[in-house]
Formats: sequence, structure tokens, C-alpha cells
Amino acid sequence: MAYTLANLRTDIKNFTEVDSTVFSDSVLDRLIQNAENKIYRAVDSDADRFYATSTTTNGNRYVTIPSDLRIIRYVQITNSTVTPNIHEFLEQRDTSFMAEYYNTPNTANGLPKYYANWDANFWVLAPTPNATYTITMAYIKQPTSLTDSSVSNTGTYLSNKYQDLLLYGSLVEAYGYLKGPIDMLQYYKGQYDKSLETYAIEQQGRRRRGEYEDGVIRTPLKSLNPSQ
Repeated sequence: MAYTLANLRTDIKNFTEVDSTVFSDSVLDRLIQNAENKIYRAVDSDADRFYATSTTTNGNRYVTIPSDLRIIRYVQITNSTVTPNIHEFLEQRDTSFMAEYYNTPNTANGLPKYYANWDANFWVLAPTPNATYTITMAYIKQPTSLTDSSVSNTGTYLSNKYQDLLLYGSLVEAYGYLKGPIDMLQYYKGQYDKSLETYAIEQQGRRRRGEYEDGVIRTPLKSLNPSQ
């Protein structure tokens, strides 16, 4: 069964045998968000891959980072000042490298080759752009929580396809909030770990291999000699 927010709230209360006097909607929503964040930090999902574009400004070495960015995958720049256009990947460096590589940052110099994390909101480029270039960012985005009103009635990728993982993660948070019983906390923690492992194998393993290139996944079988 795919989980809506209402269904998941109900199951958490049923599994823990605790009613709404302890588990109000606001408390349950926080526990669900905590479980979601643990999962999102542990495993990159294909559903969270996203792409965005930005443009540089002549003489400005800063680029605004997408507000929903969690993990950067790669950055590509398009040089549209030449025909045909050239697409090149930018290399990630530390800000200290930028300072050594190009010590006149406020002067337009050329097509950027490197980028670095300046702070939570900006990247810094080197050399400083001397024209308007298009930058394509491929990244892992912040998923929409099931507790968000825009998806609470329809569900999310996680709640619709991996209900066991979200339920067990939420129950771990719930029993932690209740401060026991410890045996139930340990049980659901074990179930959560198993679900997370299989989720990771699927998302970062089986979904990212092709049968033609990698062959069909085979399980080794122990075959005894007939004479034995």
C-alpha cells in the first residue's frame, strides 16, 4: 500500500499503540521528516537527480547555488562565443586553490575552468568570466517531504515505492521519542537497517547497471557432483 501522510500517521500510532494525545500531527510530522532526512543522507536516489542552469556575468566570479541542492554531481559550462558552441566540464577545487591560481579575481579574464564552494549560497569561478556563459548543474536535490501539503495526499517517490523503509525509519524515530521499550526500538532499528541496505543496493547498484553492458545478475549455486 502506498503511503499518504494520513495513512503513515495512522500506522505509526497503531504499531506503537500510542494515540494522538502523545503523537499529535505536529510531533508525527517531525518524526517522519527526521526519518526521511536520514534516508536521503544515506542513499542517493535516482528520483532526486535534478538539473538546473545559470548564467555568468562579465567580471562577476560568483554563481548562485540552487536552493534545493544537497550534493553536486557535475558542472558543465557552455562557451557560446564560438561556433560551434563548446561544452566543457568545470573541475572542482578548494577556495585556497582559487586564490593562488588567479590573484586578480575582480578582473574579467576568460572562460572559467574551475569552481569551488564559496559558502552555502554561492560558488566561485576561476578565471573570472569575461562574457556571459551558460552553466549546467547536475545535482541531487532536496526531496519534497511527505509532510508537505503539496504531496501529502498523493505520496512521494519514497512513500509510494518503499513503504517499509519509510515506516521502519519513522518507527525508530517514534520509539526514540517514547524512550522505549528498548527491545522494540532495537527490533525496528534492525528492520530499518535491512530495508535501507536493500534500498541502497537497488538505487545505487541494480538501477545503475545495464544487462547488455554488465550481464544478467547471477546468484552462485552450489552444485554437487552426481557421484556424491
